[in-house]
Amino acid sequence: MTENPSFILAGNGPYENRGCEAIVRGTVKILREHFNDPSLLCFDVFSPETRHLTSIQDSIDSKIMHMQIYNYVKPHSKEKLIRIFLRLFNSKMKSYRPFHDMVPELQNHQAVLSIGGDNYSLDYGIPKLFTDLDDIVQYHKKPLIIWGASVGPFDEMPEYKQYMINHLKNVTAIFSRESATTDYLKKNGISKNVYEVADPAYLLEPIKPASNSLNIEESSIGINLSPLMAKYVCEGDINLWEKKAASIVSSISETTGKTIYLIPHVTTPYSNDYVFMKNMLSHIKDTKKLILIDPIYNASETKWIISQLSFFAGARTHSTIAALSSGIPTLSFAYSMKAIGINKDLFGHDSYCLSPKNLDQDKVIEKMSLINLNEKEIVEHLNYQVPIMKEKAMNAGKYLKQILT
Repeated sequence: MTENPSFILAGNGPYENRGCEAIVRGTVKILREHFNDPSLLCFDVFSPETRHLTSIQDSIDSKIMHMQIYNYVKPHSKEKLIRIFLRLFNSKMKSYRPFHDMVPELQNHQAVLSIGGDNYSLDYGIPKLFTDLDDIVQYHKKPLIIWGASVGPFDEMPEYKQYMINHLKNVTAIFSRESATTDYLKKNGISKNVYEVADPAYLLEPIKPASNSLNIEESSIGINLSPLMAKYVCEGDINLWEKKAASIVSSISETTGKTIYLIPHVTTPYSNDYVFMKNMLSHIKDTKKLILIDPIYNASETKWIISQLSFFAGARTHSTIAALSSGIPTLSFAYSMKAIGINKDLFGHDSYCLSPKNLDQDKVIEKMSLINLNEKEIVEHLNYQVPIMKEKAMNAGKYLKQILT
């Protein structure tokens, strides 16, 4: 390994997803702790060109370079016509096209870390883009690490599950971010290349926003709700989910009497928490104590806002990690394995999770009452447990170093 190694971080989303940004920030901290001044090149998954430019502009680390996985061409360009022709006669062409700009960079880097948190699951459809990434990197004989991830489950698609089992056995390593993933992989015969760590986002440092206009009221509550939850709560009916979410937030407000901050954590064009919660507010009559946070804060600033609260309830996984790692009693709206796994690793149980099938105002108040009853114990436990999780996250660098030497 060279004195100043270089790594590609591939497969992450834009910084409009604060969780994606938190993963990068934490990963960079890990790599700089274990390697001497490493060079870092991010190949991120973006939709329109503006998303890519926004992430570059928002980057607060000038030593991280960002490039796109998708290589867009003009609609009638000669290059596009050639690609269409080649794709008709070469089945591999379609798989390689998104990584057109990445392949030449592989020879200059020691390893590729496939980052993103939950790319290797069925939460967002079949993860073909990421299995293609793995295949291309390994074809070029470079180590491929699935980095700080939740993996699976794939049981609802038995044939695809078998494909994924074979695929995952052949990647260089899987750095599992929670024990539920580790157990699932082990149950399916995958253990030799599995290392249990913790989510890199545990290591994200909170930063107070420079704006003096943002003051978080003492003993207030934070809530993150996402349009993604409609899929799990209302079979995709976003209007019904808005109304249901409104009744939940209204019930919390009436029961507690506290100021509630609605905190967006993902604001991409295709899944925007801010727009969803703004629409949700239109279904609530009394909004005096409901404050919707503007979507202008980066991941570290958003974590600082969350860290000022007395209680947090969140749908986005990394919004709950921001809260839990700040020692804030947290209710996780758990629509997938990852939230349950993260809670079990912290507490040894998932009593502070609520599944979509149980998500209504009465169940939320019931869970909040349980958390409130155990508040002192929860805070003490998090103060003890979070440093352990941060150490587990940092161990990823140690394991990577072992693999590469």
